[in-house]
Amino acid sequence: MTKKSMDKIMALAKRRGFVFQASEIYGGINGFWDYGPLGTLLKRNLREAWWQDVVLFPCRGALGPNGEPVRMVPLDTTIIQHPKVWEASGHVAGFSDPMVDCRESKARYRFDHLLVFAPASGDTQGKPYFAYLTDSPSEAKQKKKAEKAFGDVITIALSEVPKDAWARVLGPDAEKVGSLTEPRAFNLMFKTYVGATAGEDDVAYLRPETAQGIFVQFKNVLDTTRVKLPFGIAQTGKSFRNEVTPRNFTFRSREFEQMEIEFFCHESEAAEWYRFWRDTRMAWWQSLGLKGENLVLREHDREERAHYAKEGAGVSDVEFRFPFTDPGFGELEGIAHRTNFDLGQHQKFARTNLEFFDSDRGELLPNGSRKGEKYLPHVIEPSAGLDRGVLALLCEAYTEDPSRPSPELLRLHPRLAPVKGAVFPLVNKDGMPEISEKLHAELVRKFYRLGPIEHDVKQSIGKRYARMDEAGCPYCFTVDGETASAQTVTVRDRDTGAQERIGIDRVAEFLAQKLEQS
Repeated sequence: MTKKSMDKIMALAKRRGFVFQASEIYGGINGFWDYGPLGTLLKRNLREAWWQDVVLFPCRGALGPNGEPVRMVPLDTTIIQHPKVWEASGHVAGFSDPMVDCRESKARYRFDHLLVFAPASGDTQGKPYFAYLTDSPSEAKQKKKAEKAFGDVITIALSEVPKDAWARVLGPDAEKVGSLTEPRAFNLMFKTYVGATAGEDDVAYLRPETAQGIFVQFKNVLDTTRVKLPFGIAQTGKSFRNEVTPRNFTFRSREFEQMEIEFFCHESEAAEWYRFWRDTRMAWWQSLGLKGENLVLREHDREERAHYAKEGAGVSDVEFRFPFTDPGFGELEGIAHRTNFDLGQHQKFARTNLEFFDSDRGELLPNGSRKGEKYLPHVIEPSAGLDRGVLALLCEAYTEDPSRPSPELLRLHPRLAPVKGAVFPLVNKDGMPEISEKLHAELVRKFYRLGPIEHDVKQSIGKRYARMDEAGCPYCFTVDGETASAQTVTVRDRDTGAQERIGIDRVAEFLAQKLEQS
């Protein structure tokens, strides 16, 4: 399989208005991205697909391991929570990455992302170790220097460099050795202050994840709905992490959006629900076009497991092969059995009973009812990155076809395509624009809830097709010289380029069927 060019994908994303650098006219700000007109629509469509398949029609009607429909309720919690929320969750004390600074270049690097080229023989003979940041241009530059110094080289982690040789490490962007500082913890949360005259006593944080808002509202959801366990709470929203080295386009950003589920169940059922959600979430991404060898489901090794995952608790990732990770993969969604760690922490810190009374459990009483059981539920968390999802879809859909008027197109799933259809007059005369305008107005009325329908009369028909190919529009309808007499139009398929004629009165039905089938 031919490796796709991330540079070309990024260029198309900018040229067609999918993604822009934030504050670009001021030189941009690292780790922040804005979505243009088409990118906003694509992101909305992915969010809506998740919302429909998770909240409105959970798992598209599939039964859970208990043989019953999956129950899910929505929530929308604030970006700023009480500071004690993050103390209880462990983020204040432990949400940090080891970092090193370069005194010469003033650059900052994740300690665990720095690798080093060293001689294959293991003997540097007093020469420097050449450090580079993973997935960055410095790798090729440092390797060239290392091969000139040593000949054959191997790659080791910076942490494996002997302590007595630390002063001989050449930083990725430095010219002199010994410029890297010792690693130190760097908290990833954005700090802010609450109140017009706030001081250090009024410190708050932008949330690093949406999950904790769900946990702290768990009791209120139980008290105000008729839902009972097992059930899930779902929300989408912005999160913020002050990444040390944001990179790879929108993959690792400082502001990003999550799509998270916290599914509450009895401990005895947790393993079954974990497997259910692991497989369901993998199948969902596949249904949107991320198929084949670019998508994998990977179980975590024991040493990878988070602090909340006790022995035996399942943790896995849905991973996608991005061009910048090829031949490896990058995380798209994590599915974790979080046990009852979070509810237990908030119960302890808030001094509030968060246990659930389950009247369907416990010993059977003489009258046929159950005694009931009170317990702190376990949680299965499928947590997906919306921005990473959009990026994966763009990378998967990007296709080069030199035989076309435009050699680039986006084969986006019709459900996610930002533009659902386009109507063109073959030429801007002979009554064709009037017919196309009428058809366009009809389609807008019928499909505006799903997405926009384009109408374009300028330039050659080939260039208009090419623009729609790059936008990912699945179908184009062209009014031509035969339309007035035969009452037919030409419909063009984006993926194949094939064309067929259909009645103008069938266009709306044709598009509805195609979008519904997708």
